[in-house]
Amino acid sequence: MWQYQAPLRDMRFVIEEWLAAPNDWQNTASFAGLDGELAAQILEEAGRFSAGVLAPLNASGDQEGCQYAQGKVKTPTGFPEAYKAFVEGGWASLACAEADGGQGLPQLLNAALMEMLFAANHAWAMYPGIAHGAYECLKAHGSDALKALYLPAIVSGEILPTMCLTEPQAGSDVGLLRTRAEPSAAGQYRVTGNKVFVSGGEQDLTDNILHLVLARLPDAPAGSRGISLFLVPKILPDGRRNSISCDGIEHKMGIRGSATCTLSFEGAEGWLLGEPHRGLAAMFVMMNSARLHVGLQGLGHAEAAWQNASAYAAERQQMRAVSRPEGKPEAKVDPIHYHPAMRRTLLELRTLTEGMRALGYWTAHGLDLAEYADTPEQRQQAHRWTALLTPVIKAYFTEQGFRLASSALQVFGGYGYVREYAIEQTLRDSRIAMIYEGTNEIQANDLLLRKVIGDAGQGLQDLLQRMQQEIEQSESIPSCQTYARALADYGDKTSAITTTLIQAASTDPERPYRAAGDYLRLIGLLSLGFVWLRSARLAAGREADPFYAAKQESAAFYFNYLLPEANHRLALLGATRHGLPFLAE
Repeated sequence: MWQYQAPLRDMRFVIEEWLAAPNDWQNTASFAGLDGELAAQILEEAGRFSAGVLAPLNASGDQEGCQYAQGKVKTPTGFPEAYKAFVEGGWASLACAEADGGQGLPQLLNAALMEMLFAANHAWAMYPGIAHGAYECLKAHGSDALKALYLPAIVSGEILPTMCLTEPQAGSDVGLLRTRAEPSAAGQYRVTGNKVFVSGGEQDLTDNILHLVLARLPDAPAGSRGISLFLVPKILPDGRRNSISCDGIEHKMGIRGSATCTLSFEGAEGWLLGEPHRGLAAMFVMMNSARLHVGLQGLGHAEAAWQNASAYAAERQQMRAVSRPEGKPEAKVDPIHYHPAMRRTLLELRTLTEGMRALGYWTAHGLDLAEYADTPEQRQQAHRWTALLTPVIKAYFTEQGFRLASSALQVFGGYGYVREYAIEQTLRDSRIAMIYEGTNEIQANDLLLRKVIGDAGQGLQDLLQRMQQEIEQSESIPSCQTYARALADYGDKTSAITTTLIQAASTDPERPYRAAGDYLRLIGLLSLGFVWLRSARLAAGREADPFYAAKQESAAFYFNYLLPEANHRLALLGATRHGLPFLAE
């Protein structure tokens, strides 16, 4: 009963109209050969693979799960074959540099691909999900010899990587980790320790696995400043099996087709990546990419939830009261999508899903501009606002993905609670994204403490300036004027409360931590207001086309029903310790 079709029309709207990305590509030497039509063909093929190969394995993979025996993991039926098709289709190499054997396409198209993979089959997509981040990490911090040995294998899909961070006593606080690395012969190291929650730590999709492992050198200082990063392969270059064992897999609430492993490193041979004691800086190259992709998981779940809930609501019949001209209600049996409560739920699902797509793709496009824009100033500006939005994408999108999956389940009523309709799987699968790759609370702290207070609000002002430019463009369009004024007002209030928080931090250091969660949600709401103002402007005068009429309907719904939540967040951000004694130490 579960279905998925890639929303290609909306993807093209975001890429070609909302972002006008083909214009940027034509002005960038690295992407000059790419235009909107070619990009559309790539998206169409990715949609065909996701819907035709991955989606049919989603429910069966959940029911079968992974099997563990004697240190080996068997993934669900069809998963290895799907990975082979993924590699043969060239999807593993999409956004990797041509010099490394990749296709040299933008991060924007890779983001669209990842949305489709996660929407169609989150568990399967976990296996190749961090490959691009590992590729970037190795490219930035690996020696020439390591890059020559392993980059082509990652790009081709011959090898899949993992991130080995968490230990039983060290989760979000990686400074507590105990895994150690001892210098060995010929520049190698021997890594010893235990890691848990390693996605794809053992699997049957590839013969070799490339583990990126955080560990301590003998002279490491205490805490997170004493962590180094090591590349530790399952199979060594000379064909020997490394001293790594899989001790078991987790039995989880969701993404059951993804093997979440416990690994033991017993003097395993590896190589240092980057500088000693600078492992977190090296790993963040990988984690920043991973955090954007985890945000896209939330988007994928929201899209899948919206598609299935809207299809069910169009079929399910139920009696409702219909007002007559003479004022007497009349009972009528209709599909439940005509019922006011369901209309509101479905409209919220559509509005937030499409809004998150534009915001997520904008951030991915910003990563391309940060690397390939013409001038250093343009690259710096793109880097600043993408860095600001990355924790918002990760936390806000995953929170909404879970919440919207729950709202979609409500549309199904009792049927939503049983396996047959599979929306319950979407709800279960979506929950993990709020936890891994840095919990959402950590993302909120990162946004407010590091990205806003850390640079005295400069990154935020850059974002608000971009919103101001859109406000000025939209004010000349009558249908957009109310929206433009609302966004300007909330932008001013956000700037003011940010100043208050920056000033308060000097006398009440805990206040930003108390405020961080509400602040992130405020920035998420404000950013989606920017998305829907631009969407309304682009749709103005084109409402004869049902696609653009729906955009106008969603924009009106967002500004009238969803953006006012910002008032609540602003009120909470204005609260002090004296009014909230239960939050005081």
